[in-house]
Amino acid sequence: MMTLLKPLDQTLKVGIFVCPGYFLGDVVGVQTVFGCSPNTEIHLVWKTLDPIDASPRWPTMATTTFEECPDIDVLAVGLIPPDVIADPEVIAFFQQKSKSASAVIGSCGGSLMLGAAALLEGRRATASMAFVDALEDLGAIPVPGGQVVVDGKFYTAGPATGSFEAALIALAALRGEEIAKVIELGIEYDPHPPFKVGSPELAGPELTEQALGMYREAADACIAAARSAYEAYRGRPL
Repeated sequence: MMTLLKPLDQTLKVGIFVCPGYFLGDVVGVQTVFGCSPNTEIHLVWKTLDPIDASPRWPTMATTTFEECPDIDVLAVGLIPPDVIADPEVIAFFQQKSKSASAVIGSCGGSLMLGAAALLEGRRATASMAFVDALEDLGAIPVPGGQVVVDGKFYTAGPATGSFEAALIALAALRGEEIAKVIELGIEYDPHPPFKVGSPELAGPELTEQALGMYREAADACIAAARSAYEAYRGRPL
C-alpha cells in the first residue's frame, strides 16, 4: 500500500504566491486542483493584504503575509515580474518555506523564481518555451518538451495547463492517486486545443517566433533578474 505523505485526517496547507503583476494562468490550476481536494486550506501569500492586480487584469488580495504564513505543505509560484524575482525578501521567503514544504511547484516563469532562490541547483527542471533554456544559468538541468518535470519535491511545468498537471501529480504524491483521479474527472480536465499549436513543435518556427516576440522584452527582463539573484545567492546556506 502506498504511504501517503499527508493522511486525509490532516489538513493539507497550500501556499500560492501572489504579487502585483503575477500571471494568473500559471497558478489557477494549483488553486483549482487543491481547492477541490478534501481537507485542504489555500493561502494566497504576499507581503501585505493590500489589493493587487494579476496579469491579465484580475483583482486579487492575499489572505496572509510572509510573516503570518503558516507552515505549508505545498508552495506554488507562476510567472512574476523581474523586480519581485530579485527581491531579497521574496527570495528569503521561498528559501524558508521550501525547506518544510513537501511539494514546491513552479509553473512557467515560476521556475525562474525557484532558480533565483538557488533551489534548483543540480535538479532537472522545465519552464515555458521562453524560459527553459535560461534554467541552465540558474544551476538547473533544463528539460524542454512541455511535460511536468518532477525532481524530488520540486514540480516544474510550462504555463496554463502545466499548472493543472503539476498540481494533479503533486496531489497524487501527497494524497494518493485515487483522490487525484477523482479531482481530474471532477473538473473534467481533458484539454482539447482548438488549433493544436500549443507547443513550438506543433506551431512551427514562424508562429513560435511571433509568439515569443510578443513578450520577449518582458521575458528577457525576468531572466536577467533571475540570473542576477542566483549569482548573489548561490552557495549560501539555505
